[in-house]
Amino acid sequence: MDHTAHEPGKHAHGAAPWGTAVKATLHCLTGCAIGEILGMVIGTSLGWADVPTMVLAIGLAFLFGYSFTLFAVLRSGIGLKAAIRIALAADTVSIAVMELVDNAIIALTPGAMDAHLSDGLFWSALLGGFAVAFLVTTPVNKWMIGRGRGHAVVHAHH
Repeated sequence: MDHTAHEPGKHAHGAAPWGTAVKATLHCLTGCAIGEILGMVIGTSLGWADVPTMVLAIGLAFLFGYSFTLFAVLRSGIGLKAAIRIALAADTVSIAVMELVDNAIIALTPGAMDAHLSDGLFWSALLGGFAVAFLVTTPVNKWMIGRGRGHAVVHAHH
């Protein structure tokens, strides 16, 4: 019998609270947003084509997303190798879903990839993509945390 459902801050498998999922998704969104905005700004300001700009933005989103978790886990005293495994386990699906949705929104918004940094279309597509990605990724994180995966892995080491 699982008694974790009766302990404060704990939940039984399948019963992850929405608040926990929202916090996990906001954590993921923060790293993704920093990396993606940086990548889009760099690629756009250098006049790169769409694909290299998106590759850079996605790569930096993963880098920053993983880094936020990695540094938090390292602060708890876990070694680097174990911390890397935890960060990969905690964030890979969340970041992948967020990036897939966000970049699909940007790519499908007419003119967004050709917009300049000073254009409202550039920023509205980017921020709109983040908003939609957050709405799609939160239930994914809720489902994963409820099964002891995703950010549940990180919380075991806090």
